Amino acid sequence: MALALVAGASTAHAAVSVNIGINVPAPPHFVVVPGTPVAYAPDVSANYFQYGGQYYVFNNGGWYTARGYNGPWVAVAPQYVPRPLLTVPVRYYHAPPPAWRGWRHDAPPRWQHTWGRDWHAERHDNHGDHRDRGHDDHHDHHDEHR
Repeated sequence: MALALVAGASTAHAAVSVNIGINVPAPPHFVVVPGTPVAYAPDVSANYFQYGGQYYVFNNGGWYTARGYNGPWVAVAPQYVPRPLLTVPVRYYHAPPPAWRGWRHDAPPRWQHTWGRDWHAERHDNHGDHRDRGHDDHHDHHDEHR
């Protein structure tokens, strides 16, 4: 499977689409994750979210985005995943990776465990939504000790 590194939602369609094995037969019902601008699909068995007019799936340790609810999906490099998606608590992931067992369900995933401690240094938060500027990646370092 080829992974396309995407610079952001506006360039997502210039990348190569991939089959991530998620097929949704009709537009899913979404519910807003409290305290975030992100919505999740409670009736979809995948880690399926909506944010900023795009659909996002977290699958096999990577993020994918699409303009349509059923794809085509393109991979998003970790440094380009919109920050609000990274703040969604673990409880809203219907298919969390096994490594997340034992993590707090009311806190965001510990992304540094997946992408390394320095992944956030390369972040490119150019997605136009600055409501989350009060949040930073310090919660990742704090959560390491839980």
